[in-house]
Amino acid sequence: MSYKIAVASSDSKNINETFGSAKSFVIYEVSDGVFKKSEERICITEEKVAENNCNSKGCGNSGGCGSGCGGQGEASSKVELISDCRAIVCKKIGFHIQKQLERKAISSFDVNCTIEEALYKITAYYSRIDRHESLRK
Repeated sequence: MSYKIAVASSDSKNINETFGSAKSFVIYEVSDGVFKKSEERICITEEKVAENNCNSKGCGNSGGCGSGCGGQGEASSKVELISDCRAIVCKKIGFHIQKQLERKAISSFDVNCTIEEALYKITAYYSRIDRHESLRK
């Protein structure tokens, strides 16, 4: 079973961005417990919305701004950006965003370490969960 993990990082080495301040997310594909970088997704910001003549209140301009806006605001557009991921890893995530992520069945991890260290631990955790092993060992 393969899945994706989004990481908020400005240097592609350390998890050093909060969810709110992240301008992009590095996406890692995990297959059989092995992770590899697959892409980087740029967040749609208010400036980008304005550049594309897109009304952040819900213009319905899915071709112009690339996000379709939908009137959900910047935080929700970030959640939508990673909606195909199983988890998000960042330095800090606020309660409101955690609730939005939960509604999409996306786990959130607040950590302060390197990307490699976090992904190693998270993939080991999910591997045990997927094999229905106890986490208490």
